[in-house]
Amino acid sequence: MAGDLPDYYFRVRENGALVFRLDTENRQRRIEMDQIAVINIRNGDVKAHGDRTLSAADMDEINAWMASRQALLAARDVDDIHRAVDYLNLTAQWVQSKATDEQLDDVTDALLLAMHDLRSVLVRKKADRLMEG
Repeated sequence: MAGDLPDYYFRVRENGALVFRLDTENRQRRIEMDQIAVINIRNGDVKAHGDRTLSAADMDEINAWMASRQALLAARDVDDIHRAVDYLNLTAQWVQSKATDEQLDDVTDALLLAMHDLRSVLVRKKADRLMEG
């Protein structure tokens, strides 16, 4: 098992990750996780943990993980929007076929305002793109 482990482990947190160097070459043959850095994915900050100095290999691994993580988060954002489109379609079907008057009274204003806001932003952004192109 120890041969299959990577040299680094990234514990994901809200704005980035904690970076650990893994060590399996010790007397007890246990997996030791030595924290070496803290990453803020939003602003790209990498702070060495404690009085450590990060090596070029450490920074290469960290930068590669950050690029991969940013790509994953961007893909998730787009996937969430595609799911929202599906949910809007399901909502329209629910309104048309199943919703009671009481349920519609409960959600109509909130839905209309949210859709109006979304439409305004989409139209403005599309106009901006068309003016640039």
